[in-house]
Amino acid sequence: MALFQLILLIIPPFLLFTYFIATSASEPTTLTIHPSLASLPASLDIAKVYPEDLFEGGAEVLLSYGKVKYWVLGPEDGQKVVLVHGLSMPSIVFKDVAPALASNGFRVLVYDLYGRGYTEAPQTTYDVNLYTTQLALLMQHLRWDRASLLGMSMGGGIVGAFVHQFPWLVERKVVLVCPAGVVDTKDLSRTTRLLSSSTIQWIASSYPVRAYMRWLANSPSTSDDPLAQIVRIQSAHLPGFNPALASSIRHGPIRGLHSSFSSPAFAQRDVLIVHGTKDRTVPFVYAKRVRGLVGGAQEAGRNERERAKSGDKLGLEDGQKGGSVRLVKMEGKGHGVMMEEWEEVTRRVVEFFDGEDGE
Repeated sequence: MALFQLILLIIPPFLLFTYFIATSASEPTTLTIHPSLASLPASLDIAKVYPEDLFEGGAEVLLSYGKVKYWVLGPEDGQKVVLVHGLSMPSIVFKDVAPALASNGFRVLVYDLYGRGYTEAPQTTYDVNLYTTQLALLMQHLRWDRASLLGMSMGGGIVGAFVHQFPWLVERKVVLVCPAGVVDTKDLSRTTRLLSSSTIQWIASSYPVRAYMRWLANSPSTSDDPLAQIVRIQSAHLPGFNPALASSIRHGPIRGLHSSFSSPAFAQRDVLIVHGTKDRTVPFVYAKRVRGLVGGAQEAGRNERERAKSGDKLGLEDGQKGGSVRLVKMEGKGHGVMMEEWEEVTRRVVEFFDGEDGE
Protein backbone atom coordinates (compact mmCIF):
# COMPACT_ATOMS: atom_id res chain seq x y z
CA MET A 1 0.00 0.00 0.00
CA ALA A 2 2.81 2.35 0.88
CA LEU A 3 4.55 1.52 -2.42
CA PHE A 4 1.38 2.28 -4.36
CA GLN A 5 1.04 5.66 -2.68
CA LEU A 6 4.67 6.42 -3.44
CA ILE A 7 4.12 5.64 -7.10
CA LEU A 8 1.11 7.95 -7.19
CA LEU A 9 3.23 10.73 -5.74
CA ILE A 10 6.14 10.24 -8.12
CA ILE A 11 4.51 9.49 -11.48
CA PRO A 12 2.52 12.76 -12.00
CA PRO A 13 5.52 15.08 -11.44
CA PHE A 14 7.67 12.78 -13.60
CA LEU A 15 5.17 12.91 -16.46
CA LEU A 16 4.83 16.67 -16.13
CA PHE A 17 8.61 17.09 -16.16
CA THR A 18 8.89 14.84 -19.24
CA TYR A 19 6.20 16.83 -21.03
CA PHE A 20 7.96 20.17 -20.49
CA ILE A 21 11.30 18.75 -21.58
CA ALA A 22 9.74 17.34 -24.77
CA THR A 23 7.89 20.49 -25.69
CA SER A 24 10.80 22.81 -24.95
CA ALA A 25 13.17 20.66 -26.99
CA SER A 26 10.94 20.53 -30.06
CA GLU A 27 11.68 22.80 -33.00
CA PRO A 28 9.26 25.71 -33.60
CA THR A 29 6.90 25.29 -36.52
CA THR A 30 8.27 26.95 -39.66
CA LEU A 31 6.21 28.67 -42.31
CA THR A 32 6.26 26.92 -45.68
CA ILE A 33 6.71 29.37 -48.56
CA HIS A 34 5.83 28.16 -52.07
CA PRO A 35 7.58 29.66 -55.12
CA SER A 36 6.21 32.20 -57.59
CA LEU A 37 6.19 32.43 -61.38
CA ALA A 38 9.83 33.52 -61.17
CA SER A 39 10.76 29.91 -60.30
CA LEU A 40 9.37 28.38 -63.50
CA PRO A 41 11.76 27.03 -66.16
CA ALA A 42 12.43 29.06 -69.28
CA SER A 43 10.85 26.31 -71.38
CA LEU A 44 7.40 27.43 -70.21
CA ASP A 45 8.12 30.91 -71.60
CA ILE A 46 5.81 32.63 -69.15
CA ALA A 47 7.21 35.93 -70.47
CA LYS A 48 4.98 35.54 -73.53
CA VAL A 49 1.86 36.00 -71.43
CA TYR A 50 3.08 37.81 -68.29
CA PRO A 51 6.66 39.12 -68.45
CA GLU A 52 8.24 40.08 -65.15
CA ASP A 53 9.19 43.45 -66.65
CA LEU A 54 5.65 44.19 -67.83
CA PHE A 55 5.89 47.49 -65.94
CA GLU A 56 8.89 49.69 -65.33
CA GLY A 57 10.32 50.11 -61.84
CA GLY A 58 10.10 46.44 -60.88
CA ALA A 59 11.55 45.20 -57.59
CA GLU A 60 10.84 42.75 -54.80
CA VAL A 61 10.91 42.87 -51.03
CA LEU A 62 10.95 40.10 -48.44
CA LEU A 63 8.02 40.64 -46.08
CA SER A 64 6.88 38.45 -43.19
CA TYR A 65 5.09 35.94 -45.46
CA GLY A 66 7.45 35.74 -48.41
CA LYS A 67 8.87 37.78 -51.28
CA VAL A 68 6.49 40.33 -52.80
CA LYS A 69 6.88 41.56 -56.36
CA TYR A 70 5.96 45.18 -57.04
CA TRP A 71 6.39 47.91 -59.62
CA VAL A 72 6.43 51.69 -59.15
CA LEU A 73 5.91 53.85 -62.23
CA GLY A 74 5.20 57.48 -62.99
CA PRO A 75 6.80 60.73 -61.80
CA GLU A 76 8.22 60.70 -58.27
CA ASP A 77 6.29 63.81 -57.30
CA GLY A 78 2.98 62.52 -58.66
CA GLN A 79 -0.13 61.79 -56.62
CA LYS A 80 0.36 58.32 -55.14
CA VAL A 81 -2.09 55.59 -56.21
CA VAL A 82 -2.06 51.88 -55.30
CA LEU A 83 -3.70 49.33 -57.62
CA VAL A 84 -4.91 46.06 -56.05
CA HIS A 85 -5.86 43.11 -58.29
CA GLY A 86 -8.39 40.35 -57.70
CA LEU A 87 -8.70 36.66 -56.86
CA SER A 88 -6.95 34.68 -59.61
CA MET A 89 -5.40 37.13 -62.08
CA PRO A 90 -2.20 38.93 -61.00
CA SER A 91 -1.23 42.50 -61.87
CA ILE A 92 -1.44 41.93 -65.61
CA VAL A 93 -5.04 43.17 -65.31
CA PHE A 94 -3.52 46.65 -64.98
CA LYS A 95 -1.25 46.35 -68.01
CA ASP A 96 -2.94 49.29 -69.75
CA VAL A 97 -4.43 51.26 -66.85
CA ALA A 98 -1.22 51.55 -64.80
CA PRO A 99 0.92 53.09 -67.60
CA ALA A 100 -2.00 55.35 -68.56
CA LEU A 101 -2.27 56.67 -65.00
CA ALA A 102 1.51 57.16 -64.89
CA SER A 103 1.38 59.12 -68.15
CA ASN A 104 -1.26 61.35 -66.54
CA GLY A 105 1.20 62.28 -63.80
CA PHE A 106 0.33 59.76 -61.09
CA ARG A 107 2.87 57.78 -59.06
CA VAL A 108 1.50 54.25 -59.37
CA LEU A 109 2.21 51.22 -57.21
CA VAL A 110 1.28 47.82 -58.67
CA TYR A 111 1.99 44.56 -56.86
CA ASP A 112 1.11 40.87 -56.92
CA LEU A 113 -0.85 39.57 -53.95
CA TYR A 114 0.48 36.65 -51.94
CA GLY A 115 0.11 33.41 -53.90
CA ARG A 116 -0.27 35.08 -57.29
CA GLY A 117 2.07 35.96 -60.13
CA TYR A 118 5.60 36.82 -59.07
CA THR A 119 4.85 36.97 -55.34
CA GLU A 120 5.52 33.90 -53.22
CA ALA A 121 2.73 31.85 -51.63
CA PRO A 122 2.81 31.25 -47.88
CA GLN A 123 1.11 28.10 -46.65
CA THR A 124 -1.31 29.88 -44.36
CA THR A 125 -4.86 31.18 -44.09
CA TYR A 126 -5.58 33.78 -46.76
CA ASP A 127 -7.82 35.99 -44.69
CA VAL A 128 -8.44 39.72 -44.82
CA ASN A 129 -5.65 40.54 -42.39
CA LEU A 130 -3.03 38.76 -44.51
CA TYR A 131 -3.81 41.01 -47.47
CA THR A 132 -4.20 44.30 -45.61
CA THR A 133 -0.97 43.72 -43.68
CA GLN A 134 0.83 42.92 -46.93
CA LEU A 135 -0.14 46.30 -48.36
CA ALA A 136 0.61 48.20 -45.15
CA LEU A 137 4.11 46.68 -44.94
CA LEU A 138 4.74 47.31 -48.63
CA MET A 139 3.82 50.99 -48.24
CA GLN A 140 6.07 51.18 -45.19
CA HIS A 141 8.92 49.66 -47.22
CA LEU A 142 8.41 52.32 -49.90
CA ARG A 143 8.02 55.03 -47.24
CA TRP A 144 4.64 56.00 -48.59
CA ASP A 145 2.81 57.79 -45.79
CA ARG A 146 -0.52 57.89 -47.63
CA ALA A 147 -1.97 56.95 -51.01
CA SER A 148 -5.22 56.82 -52.95
CA LEU A 149 -6.47 53.29 -53.59
CA LEU A 150 -8.02 51.41 -56.51
CA GLY A 151 -9.22 47.86 -55.99
CA MET A 152 -10.50 45.47 -58.65
CA SER A 153 -12.87 42.59 -57.76
CA MET A 154 -11.43 40.92 -54.65
CA GLY A 155 -9.02 43.83 -54.60
CA GLY A 156 -12.05 46.01 -53.94
CA GLY A 157 -12.70 43.99 -50.81
CA ILE A 158 -9.08 44.36 -49.76
CA VAL A 159 -9.31 48.13 -50.29
CA GLY A 160 -12.52 48.31 -48.25
CA ALA A 161 -10.89 46.45 -45.37
CA PHE A 162 -7.71 48.52 -45.68
CA VAL A 163 -9.61 51.80 -45.41
CA HIS A 164 -11.30 50.45 -42.28
CA GLN A 165 -8.12 49.08 -40.66
CA PHE A 166 -5.54 51.67 -41.78
CA PRO A 167 -7.42 54.93 -42.47
CA TRP A 168 -4.33 57.03 -41.71
CA LEU A 169 -2.58 55.45 -44.73
CA VAL A 170 -5.40 56.29 -47.17
CA GLU A 171 -5.95 59.57 -49.01
CA ARG A 172 -9.44 60.94 -49.59
CA LYS A 173 -10.07 59.24 -52.96
CA VAL A 174 -10.96 55.53 -53.24
CA VAL A 175 -11.96 53.64 -56.43
CA LEU A 176 -13.71 50.26 -56.43
CA VAL A 177 -14.02 48.42 -59.76
CA CYS A 178 -16.50 45.52 -59.77
CA PRO A 179 -15.85 45.16 -56.03
CA ALA A 180 -16.28 41.95 -54.10
CA GLY A 181 -16.35 41.94 -50.33
CA VAL A 182 -20.04 41.47 -49.62
CA VAL A 183 -20.79 38.59 -52.01
CA ASP A 184 -23.31 36.01 -50.76
CA THR A 185 -22.30 32.36 -50.86
CA LYS A 186 -25.33 31.57 -53.02
CA ASP A 187 -23.95 33.81 -55.77
CA LEU A 188 -20.69 31.91 -55.97
CA SER A 189 -20.76 29.41 -58.79
CA ARG A 190 -20.99 25.72 -57.93
CA THR A 191 -17.56 25.26 -59.46
CA THR A 192 -16.10 27.98 -57.24
CA ARG A 193 -17.67 26.53 -54.11
CA LEU A 194 -16.50 23.04 -55.05
CA LEU A 195 -12.93 24.09 -55.81
CA SER A 196 -12.69 25.96 -52.51
CA SER A 197 -13.37 22.84 -50.46
CA SER A 198 -10.46 21.27 -48.59
CA THR A 199 -11.26 17.81 -50.02
CA ILE A 200 -11.08 18.96 -53.62
CA GLN A 201 -7.91 20.87 -52.88
CA TRP A 202 -6.33 17.69 -51.48
CA ILE A 203 -7.30 15.79 -54.64
CA ALA A 204 -6.04 18.63 -56.84
CA SER A 205 -2.65 18.44 -55.12
CA SER A 206 -2.17 14.77 -56.05
CA TYR A 207 0.48 13.94 -58.65
CA PRO A 208 -1.87 12.54 -61.37
CA VAL A 209 -4.14 15.60 -61.24
CA ARG A 210 -1.22 18.05 -61.28
CA ALA A 211 0.37 16.17 -64.19
CA TYR A 212 -2.88 16.43 -66.12
CA MET A 213 -3.14 20.14 -65.33
CA ARG A 214 0.38 20.70 -66.58
CA TRP A 215 -0.45 18.90 -69.81
CA LEU A 216 -3.59 21.00 -70.14
CA ALA A 217 -1.67 24.23 -69.51
CA ASN A 218 0.79 23.36 -72.30
CA SER A 219 -1.86 22.19 -74.74
CA PRO A 220 -1.96 24.40 -77.88
CA SER A 221 -5.75 24.13 -77.97
CA THR A 222 -6.04 25.98 -74.67
CA SER A 223 -3.37 28.65 -75.25
CA ASP A 224 -5.33 31.15 -77.34
CA ASP A 225 -6.45 33.29 -74.40
CA PRO A 226 -3.33 34.58 -72.60
CA LEU A 227 -5.27 35.49 -69.46
CA ALA A 228 -6.77 32.03 -69.14
CA GLN A 229 -3.32 30.63 -69.82
CA ILE A 230 -1.86 32.58 -66.90
CA VAL A 231 -4.42 31.05 -64.56
CA ARG A 232 -3.75 27.56 -65.94
CA ILE A 233 0.02 27.95 -65.60
CA GLN A 234 -0.28 29.13 -62.01
CA SER A 235 -2.70 26.33 -61.20
CA ALA A 236 -0.57 23.63 -62.81
CA HIS A 237 2.94 24.68 -61.82
CA LEU A 238 2.69 26.70 -58.60
CA PRO A 239 1.82 24.49 -55.62
CA GLY A 240 0.67 27.46 -53.55
CA PHE A 241 -1.73 28.96 -56.09
CA ASN A 242 -4.78 26.69 -55.72
CA PRO A 243 -4.67 26.68 -51.90
CA ALA A 244 -4.37 30.48 -51.96
CA LEU A 245 -7.51 30.76 -54.09
CA ALA A 246 -9.44 28.23 -52.05
CA SER A 247 -8.52 29.86 -48.75
CA SER A 248 -9.34 33.32 -50.12
CA ILE A 249 -12.82 32.11 -51.04
CA ARG A 250 -13.37 30.43 -47.68
CA HIS A 251 -11.71 32.97 -45.38
CA GLY A 252 -10.74 36.02 -47.39
CA PRO A 253 -12.04 39.36 -48.67
CA ILE A 254 -14.68 37.96 -51.02
CA ARG A 255 -17.47 38.34 -48.48
CA GLY A 256 -18.25 39.36 -44.93
CA LEU A 257 -16.89 42.92 -45.20
CA HIS A 258 -20.15 44.77 -44.58
CA SER A 259 -18.73 46.38 -41.45
CA SER A 260 -15.65 47.55 -43.36
CA PHE A 261 -17.62 49.36 -46.06
CA SER A 262 -19.90 50.91 -43.42
CA SER A 263 -16.88 51.98 -41.33
CA PRO A 264 -16.66 55.59 -40.10
CA ALA A 265 -13.40 55.73 -42.07
CA PHE A 266 -15.54 56.06 -45.24
CA ALA A 267 -17.44 59.06 -43.84
CA GLN A 268 -14.76 61.51 -45.01
CA ARG A 269 -13.78 59.83 -48.25
CA ASP A 270 -14.93 60.18 -51.82
CA VAL A 271 -15.66 56.80 -53.36
CA LEU A 272 -16.08 55.97 -57.05
CA ILE A 273 -17.61 52.59 -57.91
CA VAL A 274 -17.30 51.34 -61.50
CA HIS A 275 -19.22 48.17 -62.33
CA GLY A 276 -20.43 46.34 -65.43
CA THR A 277 -24.17 45.77 -65.52
CA LYS A 278 -23.65 42.29 -67.05
CA ASP A 279 -21.02 41.15 -64.59
CA ARG A 280 -21.57 37.47 -63.80
CA THR A 281 -18.59 37.06 -61.51
CA VAL A 282 -19.59 39.81 -59.08
CA PRO A 283 -23.17 40.68 -60.07
CA PHE A 284 -24.06 44.36 -60.41
CA VAL A 285 -26.36 44.18 -57.39
CA TYR A 286 -23.27 44.16 -55.17
CA ALA A 287 -22.17 47.53 -56.51
CA LYS A 288 -25.48 48.91 -55.23
CA ARG A 289 -24.97 47.14 -51.92
CA VAL A 290 -21.49 48.58 -51.45
CA ARG A 291 -22.78 52.03 -52.41
CA GLY A 292 -25.49 51.69 -49.78
CA LEU A 293 -23.03 50.67 -47.07
CA VAL A 294 -20.62 53.50 -47.86
CA GLY A 295 -23.50 55.94 -48.17
CA GLY A 296 -24.77 54.83 -44.77
CA ALA A 297 -21.38 55.57 -43.22
CA GLN A 298 -21.38 59.00 -44.82
CA GLU A 299 -24.91 59.73 -43.62
CA ALA A 300 -23.86 58.78 -40.10
CA GLY A 301 -20.91 61.14 -40.48
CA ARG A 302 -23.19 63.99 -41.52
CA ASN A 303 -25.41 63.39 -38.51
CA GLU A 304 -22.35 63.40 -36.28
CA ARG A 305 -21.21 66.72 -37.71
CA GLU A 306 -24.63 68.18 -37.01
CA ARG A 307 -24.37 67.03 -33.41
CA ALA A 308 -20.91 68.58 -33.24
CA LYS A 309 -22.33 71.94 -34.34
CA SER A 310 -24.78 71.67 -31.45
CA GLY A 311 -21.92 71.27 -29.00
CA ASP A 312 -21.96 67.49 -28.75
CA LYS A 313 -18.51 66.38 -27.60
CA LEU A 314 -18.82 63.19 -29.66
CA GLY A 315 -18.83 65.12 -32.91
CA LEU A 316 -16.08 65.27 -35.51
CA GLU A 317 -13.41 67.90 -35.46
CA ASP A 318 -14.20 71.25 -37.05
CA GLY A 319 -13.29 71.51 -40.73
CA GLN A 320 -13.68 67.82 -41.55
CA LYS A 321 -15.57 67.50 -44.79
CA GLY A 322 -17.98 64.67 -45.45
CA GLY A 323 -17.44 62.21 -48.26
CA SER A 324 -19.42 61.24 -51.34
CA VAL A 325 -20.10 58.03 -53.22
CA ARG A 326 -20.83 57.68 -56.92
CA LEU A 327 -21.71 54.59 -58.96
CA VAL A 328 -20.79 54.49 -62.65
CA LYS A 329 -22.65 51.83 -64.63
CA MET A 330 -20.78 50.23 -67.51
CA GLU A 331 -23.83 49.26 -69.53
CA GLY A 332 -23.72 45.77 -71.01
CA LYS A 333 -20.19 45.12 -69.73
CA GLY A 334 -18.96 42.18 -67.69
CA HIS A 335 -16.28 41.59 -65.08
CA GLY A 336 -13.39 42.34 -67.46
CA VAL A 337 -13.90 46.10 -67.71
CA MET A 338 -10.43 46.82 -66.32
CA MET A 339 -8.85 45.36 -69.46
CA GLU A 340 -11.61 45.44 -72.05
CA GLU A 341 -12.69 49.01 -71.31
CA TRP A 342 -9.42 50.31 -69.90
CA GLU A 343 -9.56 53.66 -71.73
CA GLU A 344 -12.99 54.50 -70.31
CA VAL A 345 -12.01 53.27 -66.85
CA THR A 346 -8.82 55.35 -66.96
CA ARG A 347 -10.75 58.45 -68.04
CA ARG A 348 -13.21 58.05 -65.20
CA VAL A 349 -10.48 57.45 -62.64
CA VAL A 350 -8.34 60.40 -63.76
CA GLU A 351 -11.32 62.75 -63.68
CA PHE A 352 -12.24 61.46 -60.23
CA PHE A 353 -8.74 61.81 -58.79
CA ASP A 354 -8.30 65.27 -60.31
CA GLY A 355 -11.72 66.53 -59.17
CA GLU A 356 -12.51 68.48 -56.03
CA ASP A 357 -14.85 65.74 -54.78
CA GLY A 358 -16.41 62.49 -55.89
CA GLU A 359 -19.11 64.09 -58.02
